[in-house]
Amino acid sequence: MRLKGPALRLTVYVEEDASWHHKPLYHEIVHRARQAGLAGASVIRGIEGYGASSELHTSRILSLSEDLPLAIVIVDTPERIRAFLPQLDELVTEGLVMVDEVEVIRYAGRAAGGAGDSRPVDTGGRDS
Repeated sequence: MRLKGPALRLTVYVEEDASWHHKPLYHEIVHRARQAGLAGASVIRGIEGYGASSELHTSRILSLSEDLPLAIVIVDTPERIRAFLPQLDELVTEGLVMVDEVEVIRYAGRAAGGAGDSRPVDTGGRDS
């Protein structure tokens, strides 16, 4: 897939313990983005934050929070991002969904398995 120039960045903020049919919500969003053929998705864990409820979530040892903020970031063409948004209406019942304009300067991946390679990527144990 070629992606360069004007694009949209879709960012979805949810709590780490948010789920969809007994699975992590972030996993479902990434899975659906991949099924939709979007260019890529990343899940980023925050160390502290709060949202609409104003409840503070933190990774500080004393609080032992397992409910940290997550950001799922997806970048693709405006048409593909806008076509994906209705799926988020179904999935995200609490959180924040944002879309902003970006410019893609470079989008390149490894040629490990070629197109359609569905082998899992070793994340070094970081994909809990």
